[in-house]
Amino acid sequence: NAVITTGSFDGVHVGHQKIFSRIKDLTEFYHGESVVITFDPHPRQVIYPNDDTLRLLTSTDEKIKYFRKFGINNVVVLPFTIEFSQQQAREYVEKFLIEKFRPKCLVVGYDHRFGLNREGNYDLLKQYADRKEFDLVKIDKQEIRDITVSSTKIRNALLHGEMEIATVLLAHPYNICGTVVHGQKLGQKLGYPTANILLDNPIKLLPPEGIYAVHAHVNGAQHGGMLYIGKRPTVTPVQKSLSIEVHLFDFEDDIYDCPIELDLLSFVREDQEMTDLEELQKAIANDEKHVRQVLEDYRPTESSEKVAIVALNYNGANVLPIYLPSFEKYGGQADIYIADNGSTDESIAIVNSQFSSMRMIELPENYGYAGGYNKALENLDYKYLALINTDIELTEGWLEPLIDVLESNPDIAAVQPKIRAAKKRDTFEYAGGCGGYMDRLGYPFCAGRILDDLEVDSGQYDRSASIFWASGAAFVIRSDVFYALGGFDGDYFAHMEEIDLCWRIHRAGFDIVYVPESIVYHEGGATLPYKSARKIFLNFRNNLATLIKNLPFYKLALVIPIRIALDALAGVHFIVKGQFGNSWAIVRAYFALFSWLPSLMRKKKIERQQIADISIGPETKSGWYQGSILWQYYIGGKKTFSTLQSRWHEGA
Repeated sequence: NAVITTGSFDGVHVGHQKIFSRIKDLTEFYHGESVVITFDPHPRQVIYPNDDTLRLLTSTDEKIKYFRKFGINNVVVLPFTIEFSQQQAREYVEKFLIEKFRPKCLVVGYDHRFGLNREGNYDLLKQYADRKEFDLVKIDKQEIRDITVSSTKIRNALLHGEMEIATVLLAHPYNICGTVVHGQKLGQKLGYPTANILLDNPIKLLPPEGIYAVHAHVNGAQHGGMLYIGKRPTVTPVQKSLSIEVHLFDFEDDIYDCPIELDLLSFVREDQEMTDLEELQKAIANDEKHVRQVLEDYRPTESSEKVAIVALNYNGANVLPIYLPSFEKYGGQADIYIADNGSTDESIAIVNSQFSSMRMIELPENYGYAGGYNKALENLDYKYLALINTDIELTEGWLEPLIDVLESNPDIAAVQPKIRAAKKRDTFEYAGGCGGYMDRLGYPFCAGRILDDLEVDSGQYDRSASIFWASGAAFVIRSDVFYALGGFDGDYFAHMEEIDLCWRIHRAGFDIVYVPESIVYHEGGATLPYKSARKIFLNFRNNLATLIKNLPFYKLALVIPIRIALDALAGVHFIVKGQFGNSWAIVRAYFALFSWLPSLMRKKKIERQQIADISIGPETKSGWYQGSILWQYYIGGKKTFSTLQSRWHEGA
């Protein structure tokens, strides 16, 4: 049941994206596979071999990256030859499309032409559709600001330095890719060291010579900078070839031989010859002021990229080949980042060799879940951040419902999918189930999982609900809220950091929602077993720290004594079972907490101000259970979430 479109798709602009969006919908309707057929080299290079004026917006590799981003399952790159170009229109349809691909549905743009002398069009295809050879869908002309979207219009905008218009028509900034190479180091002598760039695509269209404000992507991070395209008339008046160099602001790393991608945001000024190097240095200083202001004022267009999927990895070589294929297949329109947390195994080599479309962020050491994510996310500029464990299996259509909920209500700051177990696939998974809750003593639990009891998913939690916390295994959060609240508490290292962050989100007046239409599968315990003493230590220490930071002092005076007693009972329970290491882990957690108290008091004050700065209203109480989950479980015998429904805080 192939849903197919075919074309050159140079630029992969808004019109093309409309086709891909329609293909995704039809693929679900037909329960089929989406297929994009494109050509390499570009047909003009074959039909007009002596024409050296052709300049392309995107290389084949860049197009494939965009196809994957927009959710296409399969890409066919067809070698375009003279023989192929000589096909009559009907021969192209019958011998190529129908015979080789057997499409269930064909999706084309309003101006789609094909066959010798471009004789084939929509009307010819409709004749075949009327004979039930395939279904046919036409995408009408796309217009933005009364401009018909086309690759030609984008080229014209770029050739006139109209970067903002090109950005709107592309739905993302125009970018160029290359490799950093050695130059003459003149910029360094002038106080503005530059990275000289060798383009990946020699026929890539370049805008006019001059200075540009750019975002540079290198080694998985984004940096602001200013780009120079020109022949350096002040330094080498007779230079014939173009120089392409970028100065990255506040950046000192050695990036020779590294791949680099530049998003061109704005044209600042034309290239011009200066009288001497001193005048050139002053001009560059003025350029820097201008470009920094442009970057400060820059806001992505409404249709720019919105979502980054970021997966934190530590020594995950055993799980990456198992689960990352689902990231590639179902990542949709999001950019995918693998943030490596100082792994000592083959993780980085596996990602680079097997999943080259994903962007690597390499951290020098293991900062834990909290610190690792904070460092990985600090230079990313997206509206939404999807934080996904590397032992998560994504499924078709998992992302769209989550983003739809966030887009529909600005008061919702984070969302969580339904999380099932990867190995017992009809059972909810320990780390998140159907969303997290908290009892009055600060013990967390999930819909679908009370303590260690996991429920089978029979559809009992298929209604969306406001929750107290979203699982760190898989959730999506508004980036502005994440950054404004200071991200995760990096001192937690791992465990409970998402609950602490979610509590601060509630204190700022936002809500957190479970979205059952989105489903993922989680292996769980792949990095640290659920019953390890290390995990118990982190859970007890960080849970108590979360209470101290987020509860008012008068409530702490009531809760902490009870918690000490209950935690002591937990320690005795472990001793009775012969698990002395686990019991000692609880004792160590309390000692660590006591030494941590001065720091927690300082954080409590800082976070109170951060929360006040972005507050949209009073604290939301969703997901608070007004009883004791331990009492209900051990004394009341209530071991399923549904039996607790009568004692929720009002509004939960």
